[in-house]
Amino acid sequence: MRGSNDTVAVVLAGGIGSRAGLGHPKQFAVLAGRTLLERTVARFERSEAVDGILVLIAPDHIDRAERILKEAGFAKIAGVVPGGEQRSDSTRAALDRIAADGGAAKVLVHDAARPFVPDRVIREAVGALDDRDAVNVVDPVTDTLVTVRDDGEGGEAPAEVVDRSAVRRVQTPQGFRFPVLAEAYRLAAGDPDFRATDDCSVVMRYLPEARIAVIAGDPWNMKVTGPADVLVADLIAARLDETGTGALGGESE
Repeated sequence: MRGSNDTVAVVLAGGIGSRAGLGHPKQFAVLAGRTLLERTVARFERSEAVDGILVLIAPDHIDRAERILKEAGFAKIAGVVPGGEQRSDSTRAALDRIAADGGAAKVLVHDAARPFVPDRVIREAVGALDDRDAVNVVDPVTDTLVTVRDDGEGGEAPAEVVDRSAVRRVQTPQGFRFPVLAEAYRLAAGDPDFRATDDCSVVMRYLPEARIAVIAGDPWNMKVTGPADVLVADLIAARLDETGTGALGGESE
């Protein structure tokens, strides 16, 4: 890292991506000639709001990831670090590495499986940390939502409709002042029941006094999970390359 005033983007690419049905980790899926990992990292490489990039990946795939990132010529890569078994283990590993490298003022944690995050989202997440401890990126829910109950016959039945006006889908990057996220994970380490699928929830649970901002995500900030997502992402990537701008929708980058 370059110094305590920097913003570091942590790209979590440690999963095996079995739901994508590719036979290999989805971060190596090829989208219009470039890997998903490369396209995701490129978003932070281009952003003036980010100073360094730390990539977390499964230990067995470090050499491959390093080769891809080196061939891409990224200048902001601060390291490729072994990820953990769970997502939260990878975040812990990233925090340890950042601390060992001298710390940072702000940290963004982003899923490698979101290769089209607009620069507007990155800039607003970093900017919100000027006067907040953390920032959550969310997108409105457009589908009708229901809770379900056991139907007594081995299946499920609808229980009640959820008021979607108060519900949001969480996207990444999530942003944090580095000491805040580090302290939340320090406290979580002492909890034998600790479970987390995202990092803002860790801060909310262990540092309830933290000031957390909410900013608007973007429909283009899709997460590549299943085979259909890979196909859609490939088409989007091809279109972006065709236009040569890297812009999504009405965004100007």
